[in-house]
Amino acid sequence: MTDGKSSDSSQELDPGATKAVPMSVLRRAIGAAAMGNAVEWFDYGAYAYLTTHIAKSLFPSGSDAVFFTLVGFAISFLIRPIGGLFWGPLGDRIGRKRVLAMTIILMASSTVLVGCIPSYASIGIWAPVILYLLRIIQGFSAGGEYGGAATFMAEYAPDKRRGFFGSFLEVGTLTGFVGANAIALLLVSVLSDGQMASWGWRVEFFVAAPLGLIGMYLRNKMEDTPVFQELEAKQEEEKEDPVGVYKDLVTTYRRPILTLFGLVIALNVVDYTFLTFTPTYLQGSLKMSENDALLVPLFGQIVMACLLPFFGRLSDKIGRRPMWLFSCAALFVFVVPLYMLIGTGLTGAIIGFALVGILFAPQLATISATFPAMFPTIVRFAGVAIGYNVATSAFGGTAPSVTDWLITKTGSDLMPAYYMMGACLLGLVGAYFLIETKGESLRGTQIPGTEEAHDEQKELAKQAAGVD
Repeated sequence: MTDGKSSDSSQELDPGATKAVPMSVLRRAIGAAAMGNAVEWFDYGAYAYLTTHIAKSLFPSGSDAVFFTLVGFAISFLIRPIGGLFWGPLGDRIGRKRVLAMTIILMASSTVLVGCIPSYASIGIWAPVILYLLRIIQGFSAGGEYGGAATFMAEYAPDKRRGFFGSFLEVGTLTGFVGANAIALLLVSVLSDGQMASWGWRVEFFVAAPLGLIGMYLRNKMEDTPVFQELEAKQEEEKEDPVGVYKDLVTTYRRPILTLFGLVIALNVVDYTFLTFTPTYLQGSLKMSENDALLVPLFGQIVMACLLPFFGRLSDKIGRRPMWLFSCAALFVFVVPLYMLIGTGLTGAIIGFALVGILFAPQLATISATFPAMFPTIVRFAGVAIGYNVATSAFGGTAPSVTDWLITKTGSDLMPAYYMMGACLLGLVGAYFLIETKGESLRGTQIPGTEEAHDEQKELAKQAAGVD
């Protein structure tokens, strides 16, 4: 196996490249994957941006209401590893498409039901109990959604343009965030506080219904990925049982799992502290109005969404590893000064948020090109789903409540930046050991980018040419 700085010799191995698909099919695959991701993150954005209103409606009044609402945000992440353990091996056995069709329905329906929960004044303690139960269902479905969508996207994309096409999965993520943000901003602009607390916040969650139906339709119209279909044809009778998959992930694939942990911790601490916690942070710590607090991330997210394809294309040229090393290092150096700028007022907050977003974008743009390529096809869905969700559960979904607690305990408004710095150190370690996979084929049974994978690609090319 190669070291973390794998060679580029694979760039000459085009004969083993993943079979190209028609551009029309590729566009539909991108739309199907990105739409599901948009639905998932629309929910998380809606919950984060309307935290204070959910707290007023579904929890008893008091200073801890917002904190317990953020606990509801974290709960869905704590359950995600269980979803990953269930959906990941299933996706490697029955296909990516079938699992993704099921997860989007679970996510969309539970999101709609959140908007139907009676208020605390009506049903008392059952209001937060039902909220937490629905968040558990959302976390369970999300445990298969993200890893599956990234795998689906990566296996459909051409090997040498995986970064560019894969970046559109995260365009879907930010589209979900921007949509949730824009609707929340519209609602708080036209409705009174009383209207928002009683029924206004619910409107946003109902929007998930049509989004989910569109996403399910797009996914049902797609065939499974060419890479999975090739493996399925070869191993129709040899598919590994889930217990065997779990054993392989902690033995044979221990290194990519640990590397993935480091990258995901950096990614999601920044993601959830920066993208989802910002409106609550701006209102609570910096005493900004709700309208301004929602306006700040809206502009920055639009900037990021426009830049993601550029960074994805760049990663196809220079590699994924340099992108991650740069992003983690730049955030470590600049995130504290930028948070100080955010604290200077509305203009400073808009500029500071956008600059943090630009430094973060190289990570976000390359997720679906980087993570699925760390595992071979036989355990790819499971490896990404389980590894991603374990790290996300521990460090991602808990980030808003942890940073809120740290601010309360220390009195420092810079705690979100310090927390991101610590996560980015772990990200740098993960990026150092990351095997470079730009241009690599995802076919075969070996970890892409390794010497074993290169040898296997040569054998696949010989078989395709009919050479003994």
